Amino acid sequence: MGLLNGGSSDFFGLDIGTTGIRLVKLNSGSVKSLQTYAYMPVDPKIALSDAKSDQLQLGQFVKSIVTKSGIRAKDVAVGLPSQKVFTTVVDIDRLSKEELAKSIRYQADSLIPTPIAESKIDWELLGDSPLDKNKVEVLLSSVPNDYVESRLDILETIGLNVIAFEPDSMALIRALIDWGSNLPQMVLDMGNRSTDLVIVMNGSPRLTRSIPTGYDAIIKAAIQNLNIDEAQAKQFVTKFGLNQQKLEGQIFHAISGTVDLLMTEVEKSIKFFMTRYQGLKLDKVIVSGGASVLPEFPVYLANKFSVNVEIGNAWRNVSYGQDRQNELMSIANQFSVAVGLAERNE
Repeated sequence: MGLLNGGSSDFFGLDIGTTGIRLVKLNSGSVKSLQTYAYMPVDPKIALSDAKSDQLQLGQFVKSIVTKSGIRAKDVAVGLPSQKVFTTVVDIDRLSKEELAKSIRYQADSLIPTPIAESKIDWELLGDSPLDKNKVEVLLSSVPNDYVESRLDILETIGLNVIAFEPDSMALIRALIDWGSNLPQMVLDMGNRSTDLVIVMNGSPRLTRSIPTGYDAIIKAAIQNLNIDEAQAKQFVTKFGLNQQKLEGQIFHAISGTVDLLMTEVEKSIKFFMTRYQGLKLDKVIVSGGASVLPEFPVYLANKFSVNVEIGNAWRNVSYGQDRQNELMSIANQFSVAVGLAERNE
């Protein structure tokens, strides 16, 4: 599912995040092998700015990282941050595919937050509605035209050809979930500004959310509650996290209130899912980003919801030399979106 789709067998995945740019190029084949990856830090003020000068500078950063990586492909699949994408699951009357498409366009205006004339819309038929046997379940996504067009301008200006824009949530699940299971799985990816939550069943998202609590909020809680500077806060949180035994539990008590705000939103999402899909419960939670490196967070999550928690591995479906194992595992929590984009079957 992408909000702009083209075709190409030689492309790379590009994740333009709030604090860094990541790209991944895979070799095509029955088993995709890693050709190269690259990372470049970016000032959030530039990454989040709508100013033309900052957008142009961001484009030059992308050009620079592509050049340094040695990638010659011009075709690229680009992630759309979850804060910019509206995604929902809706029940629609059972119709032919042509009639369904018309019905979705007609109803979309009342379902999406931006005017339909100013939005790019995509949808995917999931199957029978769990609530009404006369309806089908449809995954609907939309993104404002102006955001997509500004991204397109940036990338075309530096000579790249965008073959797909795809929500980060779709790229995340492609890279991280266990495709051998049809049981409900949740992916929880903590970024600096927000946390992406996706519940997947039978290989398709059934609930997608962007929760406005991320790693930065946890660091700020440590700064305020312990009266320490940012560098110290980062050091303490990264080292001790939610460990109640270290430093007499001071770090735990300083940040647990903020973590519990996130847990409350996660709980709401789980309850919403279980209300819609009666009789089902989560099989596992796969954590990535800050959620996988914050000490004791996976255990805290597992105890809170009595669920199995796994550390996500962005490279789980990618072939690479054993000599790169340590190198790639050390950054696996940061590359899920870029890898998922590179894994698209075009």
